[in-house]
Amino acid sequence: MAERIAKFLGRAGICSRRQAEQFIAEGRVKVDGSILLTPATLVDESSKVEVDGKPVAEPLKTRVWCYYKPVGYVTTHHDPQGRITVFQDLQAHNLPRVISVGRLDLNSEGLLLLTNDGGFSRFAELPKTGWARRYRVRVYGRLDRRALQSLKNGITIEGIHYDRIDVEIPNSSSIQTNNWLRITLFEGKNREIRKVMNHLGLQVNRLIREGYGPFELGSLEPHQILEIPSNIISKFFQIAN
Repeated sequence: MAERIAKFLGRAGICSRRQAEQFIAEGRVKVDGSILLTPATLVDESSKVEVDGKPVAEPLKTRVWCYYKPVGYVTTHHDPQGRITVFQDLQAHNLPRVISVGRLDLNSEGLLLLTNDGGFSRFAELPKTGWARRYRVRVYGRLDRRALQSLKNGITIEGIHYDRIDVEIPNSSSIQTNNWLRITLFEGKNREIRKVMNHLGLQVNRLIREGYGPFELGSLEPHQILEIPSNIISKFFQIAN
């Protein structure tokens, strides 16, 4: 089946789709001996693809890993501020080139999905896919039950609309104390939980992602990683492939 060259290169583990477009603009990609001029080019199993004069092998099968991201690591391949990245932490695991499904900010921890397939990453991140992100969040401050429960209808803060947020509230809590909440997101904008809680007068002092779609953090500890068996992947990701 034919597919766009950028997707082909992403699945082959050469680069991201965005990087593929840059490679093409720089004249570094050839198909059947001709330098590509547009990322809209379609290729199939009979196409001979080269990057920097080297042949590109057939794309690898989709692989997915669950990784416990520790606090203090940034979810990026290169950080201009010199902070340690999750991909530096992963070097000891001898993985192929992988990308993350979404991100966790510097001070957040827990489940981060990793994949060698950019198509799967986009599929998992799309709101229309409907994969919930589940968190255990410790907040400091007075809990306004009515305000927290109203988040299921969404909320707009400084012109940014946040879609449905489900919050499980403890049965009892005292004023101005730490409480653990269970929060489920269905969209996942940048630093969404922290911004919404801050708007409600609550300070997040710990945030752990425990689940993403059909995947769970389970018994993983910080820095640990677990590959999802291919038979499990095939149950969920035929669309992504």
